[in-house]
Amino acid sequence: MIKRYPTKKIYVGNVPIGGDAPISVQSMTYSKTSDVQATVEQIRRLHFAGADIVRVAVPDKEAANALKEIKKQVTLPIVADIHFNYRLALIAAEVVDCIRINPGNIGDKKRVEEVVKACKQRNLPIRIGVNCGSLEKEFEDKYGQTAQGMIASADYNIKFLEDLDFTDIKVSLKASDVQRTVEAYRGLRPKNNYPFHLGVTEAGTQFHSTIKSSIALGSLLLDGIGDTLRVSMTGELEKEIEVGRAILKDAGLVKEGLNIISCPTCGRIEADLVSAVALVEEKTKHIKTPLNVSVMGCVVNALGEAKSADVAIAYGKGSGLIIKKGETIAKLPTDKLLDRFLQEVEEEAKKK
Repeated sequence: MIKRYPTKKIYVGNVPIGGDAPISVQSMTYSKTSDVQATVEQIRRLHFAGADIVRVAVPDKEAANALKEIKKQVTLPIVADIHFNYRLALIAAEVVDCIRINPGNIGDKKRVEEVVKACKQRNLPIRIGVNCGSLEKEFEDKYGQTAQGMIASADYNIKFLEDLDFTDIKVSLKASDVQRTVEAYRGLRPKNNYPFHLGVTEAGTQFHSTIKSSIALGSLLLDGIGDTLRVSMTGELEKEIEVGRAILKDAGLVKEGLNIISCPTCGRIEADLVSAVALVEEKTKHIKTPLNVSVMGCVVNALGEAKSADVAIAYGKGSGLIIKKGETIAKLPTDKLLDRFLQEVEEEAKKK
């Protein structure tokens, strides 16, 4: 069992973050926020993909003013992403559920005080979003673009908000590479008990982002670090949520849906295993019940894997086995195996 680091619970809209709350999954729209229709459409896509929270960019007054109408049309909690212009945070704070500020570019501390005051009026949390590439000059000059620089920036800004009697805080420490990201989160974690938003920034395309995020976020989650996360991808929406959920599931932090065990292809396989596994994934994606299922291309590893599987299929030459909880329940011709396997999976899901 993973023992999560004990953190303060805050709320972004109706979504709890930290404490005993489940780890939530976020994404960010890439539409121009001033385009209400496009932004609402993307938020709805994220909602149906399983997102818990959505962040939107607020680069100008048009975007800030659009938030009120966007908020009316969606149900997901909205985080306003603010850079440079603190006045945009003041407008956004009237309607959104959380304000994200980048301490490296928000400017004078008087401006931060104004943002804090606006958030206090509506009980909004603030995310201190530290990015390695945009540290405050004093920290970059001293530490360079390093994990130590990110930790120092976050520590300073947390204390600044605390001095203003503001503690509804969550923190992110993002770099574009795995090592600095993990080092920063691990280094800051013992210094406070605020919830952490995990992510690797500018992680690239789906392929590269999936790898970077799986290594970085997986490492931290296994350490018990992390209360909410975003898998950052270039131009992706639903895939961000899909990968984020998979990371939580494979880290053992979410017990939902099928864990599909399938063997690597080799010269021993007796069926088109690639197509079989793809069909199993497609036909079972609606199942939320946690089940271990095994799809094996030969009998060499199949019987061993089947012992720990709720339902297993083992292909042989011209026929194969259906196995439930280690016991063989049917031997069938190859062309009948998959349908029977799927039937048994559905029945097992209903039982649980």
